[in-house]
Amino acid sequence: MRQLQGMDASFVALETRNSPMHIGSILIYNPATAPGGFVRFKDILAFFESRMQLSRTIRQRLVRVPFDLDYPYWVEDPDFDLEFHVRHVALPKPGDWRQLCIQAARIFARPLDLDRPPWEFTVVEGLENVPGVAKGSFAMVTKVHHAAIDGMSGIDLMEAMHTLKPDDPPPSKPDTWKPGKIPNAVELLGKSYFNAVTNPFKQLEVAARAAPGLAKAIKGLVAKEFNLSGEMLAPKTRFNRVISPHRVVEGRSFKLADIKAIRALAPGSKVNDVFLAIIGGAMRKYLLAKDDLPAKTLTAMAPISVRSGEEKGDMGNQVAAMIAPLGTHLADPVERLRYVHSQTTNSKAMSDALGARNMTEMSKVSPALFMALGAQLYTRLGLANRGVGPPFSTVVTNVPGPPVPIYSSGARLESMMGLLCLTDGLGLGHVVQSYCDEATISFTACRELLPDPEVYIRCIEESFAELLAAANALEAQPAKAEPKARAKPAPRKAAAKSASAKAKRPRTTTRKRAASKRGKPA
Repeated sequence: MRQLQGMDASFVALETRNSPMHIGSILIYNPATAPGGFVRFKDILAFFESRMQLSRTIRQRLVRVPFDLDYPYWVEDPDFDLEFHVRHVALPKPGDWRQLCIQAARIFARPLDLDRPPWEFTVVEGLENVPGVAKGSFAMVTKVHHAAIDGMSGIDLMEAMHTLKPDDPPPSKPDTWKPGKIPNAVELLGKSYFNAVTNPFKQLEVAARAAPGLAKAIKGLVAKEFNLSGEMLAPKTRFNRVISPHRVVEGRSFKLADIKAIRALAPGSKVNDVFLAIIGGAMRKYLLAKDDLPAKTLTAMAPISVRSGEEKGDMGNQVAAMIAPLGTHLADPVERLRYVHSQTTNSKAMSDALGARNMTEMSKVSPALFMALGAQLYTRLGLANRGVGPPFSTVVTNVPGPPVPIYSSGARLESMMGLLCLTDGLGLGHVVQSYCDEATISFTACRELLPDPEVYIRCIEESFAELLAAANALEAQPAKAEPKARAKPAPRKAAAKSASAKAKRPRTTTRKRAASKRGKPA
């Protein structure tokens, strides 16, 4: 029996009917590589059963302390039933991409049963009319409670359910798992009393460890190594209100080579800066069309993994946060990228000074009762509609996926698309996930706050296309113009015309690629 950490416990405390606190993905598999060229549901069950010993998450359930006086505990579930967690549905005809997204949104909107191990995988058949997806392919919609995993420990769960070759044998590691005993209320209250006595000492210890980081941050602020800009406090939009229980999901895949090429527009920028600039451009386009664009820039909370190599297989969350302004106040896509790069550099300097690990450790000693009460009051009073909520506009989490093909039950994984949990005040979240030579930008949103996902995904496509066209134009400049020619008006017009022509190509190819491989790794 292991007790949850502070951040993990906060996801349990925040759980409501409208805000189920799980994360997940849409995975699409081609069974052509499996024995016989097809995969039956019972094959998937047998495959999972042979590999359960590789993940701690699979057979552990939550046990909450009465009245939430202390953090919950993980206990090996004595009533574990694999078939409860792995489910099977089929799309009605015609079985297209939009139907898959709608089905995934419905599955994802339903809360997990927290009296069982908090995860579900739903196998979805009937993908008969998704362009670029082979007939006979199937999808898997995954849901795992955020208290159990973050983006990086989720990769460990993925590794447990996948192989590097379609015909890899079952793992040789023996399954030594044993069911646990569910503690009674008296035992849990006794433990909570002991923890209440020792918690002040833990708080002092964490404060002592955090003090050097705070001093370093103050020193850096004075020395202007970074600045506390008012641009880090985002204005409220339609996405920052009370959310409903309904969801929409969508995503598009892009070539990683194109994303890397865009970095040339802002020397020194990272791939993550490009993704943030694309999303900033998309949010600007969408809100501008709704006549709801604030004059001040919107911001994103970008999780930062602080998981060490020794913690690679551990359950729970080991993340800190960075606030990244998105440049939604800038119309020019190149200016936006350069602005995003400058702001993320500033935010990273601030996080480094404070110590990302210290920020995570401080969350572990937050009083459980106050955390639970605060979460419940925030929801019940509808404070998000009164301007109370996160100081950021959206979440953008970047999860690196495997750079090589992987397989489940012998079927090749063709694409990955990440899904996020939402809370009051945060009605739109993004996942960037890479897989092989492509990356997917996907979003999860409250259906009441973003009722037209097809419009917003077009905004993402167009934002990407603008940046790619600018990068292509920049790359073409040295070959087109000698120093003398650069001063002449004609070559400039030609360059502009060329850029315009190229701007159309990414939109077309992106849509085709997206249609053929919609929902790829993030």
